[in-house]
Amino acid sequence: MKRLTLLIPVVVIAGAVALSALFIVDERENALVLQFGQVKQVREEPGLYFRIPFIQEIVRYDARILGLQSQPLEVTPADDRRLVVDAFARWRIEDVQQFRQAVGVEGIRAAQVRIERILNAAIREVLGSVPSGAVLSEDRTGLMNQIRDVARREARSLGVDVIDVRLTRTDLPDQNLAATYARMRAEREREAADEIARGNEAAQRVRALADRTVVELVSSARRDSEIVRGEADAERNRIYADAFGQDPEFFAFTRSLTSYERALSSNASMVLSPDSDFFRFLRQVDPTGAGARAEAADQDRGGERAPAAPAPAAPAASDGN
Repeated sequence: MKRLTLLIPVVVIAGAVALSALFIVDERENALVLQFGQVKQVREEPGLYFRIPFIQEIVRYDARILGLQSQPLEVTPADDRRLVVDAFARWRIEDVQQFRQAVGVEGIRAAQVRIERILNAAIREVLGSVPSGAVLSEDRTGLMNQIRDVARREARSLGVDVIDVRLTRTDLPDQNLAATYARMRAEREREAADEIARGNEAAQRVRALADRTVVELVSSARRDSEIVRGEADAERNRIYADAFGQDPEFFAFTRSLTSYERALSSNASMVLSPDSDFFRFLRQVDPTGAGARAEAADQDRGGERAPAAPAPAAPAASDGN
């Protein structure tokens, strides 16, 4: 009974020691077997492994691709225009043993600090050799690949492989933004002034062409109207001349009646002599009928009365045409 009592603790201790000698390596990690701080084994394949209990210890490192976001970095390109750059890098542990020797017991945290320094140095080296316009153009992808190659070459001493580098932000410093915006505003205002000047010039050309066209059209219309008016006047004068030639006395009489109507129906006052030629046809009218009675008496007496000589024809009064 006493032997059984002593055997149970021994078995338990032996089982605990045996279990502590076993360790599992996951497919997402790599493991180092250390003995008194020295690397004895490197386990990169997933599976079940053994170690010497209490003498050897296991240190595990992540085998997956890790990310690193750098702090904003101020760089000066070749054209001396300072830029603030943020970068994002993806990396993984390539050589676990070399990584352990390079970073020591601090592990991933110390590696990230050192990788960020390497990344910042690579950014300054690459972006410092090109103008700022290249950083903001389509050449940006080529520049990021150059930064990745430089950082990968420097990070190999840490047992790390830099897989990719991306520039997440490229801005001007705050103290330069106001000056840059002012310069951009001045350039836009200058371009706007040039466009306005060209527009005014084009408007002046169009306006001058329109004015010239108006003058030409009005002059042509006036010329045509004068030609038509002259032809109409000529036709009118021809008709008047034909009518006058057929019966000059009647023509003079109608023209005088028209002149009487226009002159006597207006509100204007005229001072004329009764013997004026203007009243020639009015003087020929005998409102009392004395001439007709005298002629009838002569006929009754059987005598003949010599006719009165006709009055000379007066010139027709102008009707304003």
